[in-house]
Amino acid sequence: MSHEEKQLYGLIGYPVGHSFSAVMHNAAFKHLGINAEYQLFEVPPDKLEEFFKKTVFEKKIKGFNVTVPHKEQAFGLISASVSISAAMNRSVNTVSVEPDGTLSGTNTDGAGFSFDLKERGVGITGKRVVLLGAGGGAKSVATAVTALNPQRLAIFDIDHSKTEVLLGILDQYFPHVSVETVSSLDELKIPECDILINATPVGMRTDDPLLVRPEWLHSGMFVYDLIYNPQKTELLKVAEGSGCLTANGLGMLLWQGVLAFQFWTGKHAPVDVMRKALMEKINA
Repeated sequence: MSHEEKQLYGLIGYPVGHSFSAVMHNAAFKHLGINAEYQLFEVPPDKLEEFFKKTVFEKKIKGFNVTVPHKEQAFGLISASVSISAAMNRSVNTVSVEPDGTLSGTNTDGAGFSFDLKERGVGITGKRVVLLGAGGGAKSVATAVTALNPQRLAIFDIDHSKTEVLLGILDQYFPHVSVETVSSLDELKIPECDILINATPVGMRTDDPLLVRPEWLHSGMFVYDLIYNPQKTELLKVAEGSGCLTANGLGMLLWQGVLAFQFWTGKHAPVDVMRKALMEKINA
């Protein structure tokens, strides 16, 4: 295959320098002998449309991931088909350039979250779930959680408009699931929940406050933090100390990447190769 032109894939975001995606996808291409490379493209919001309508074709990009802050704006720029997951969240994180030059999009974040939980042996059905955050990543997680039929989902975000939008989506697609939004952390009744998910950026910086009170956490609770860098946020450290089962967002990152790889190539992704590349990157 080496004589063929190298296929180009990548990630668009602003900023993108912190991303772990390239190591994971490039390891997969290499392992499968695919002559392709995954690059990072820093695209400011005012250049997003130009990227979709011009750069993609000039650079002959075959497929790309979309990250913060572009996922929702990118949804409106898809010219071919969008998957149900993308339509539901009105956001895309994976785009494929079709042979006729049109762009199709999907959102693998929610399914990535579900696959990670499944691998960990954590079930959602019939459980009481609390979600911190209602923004981009939280929306995908919320739709994935409600699809698995929890007993109750309670959501809090300091930005009430985000919470309202999310509630509208969940009511439309999952009217049978009990979902409530609350206006304070206390109203979430965290001590009574089985699963606590942090989908806010709080915890990325070492001086970030702890959103929950340590006494709210108890053994038997599963605490999931979408943040994976640092690998152990203050929330996860406190949760471990309280005897909770914990996980960071690295597994979700892996599985959304696996699904994106399959969306682009139609091939089975080498999951263990991608996982190893991620672990080496984060421990470097």
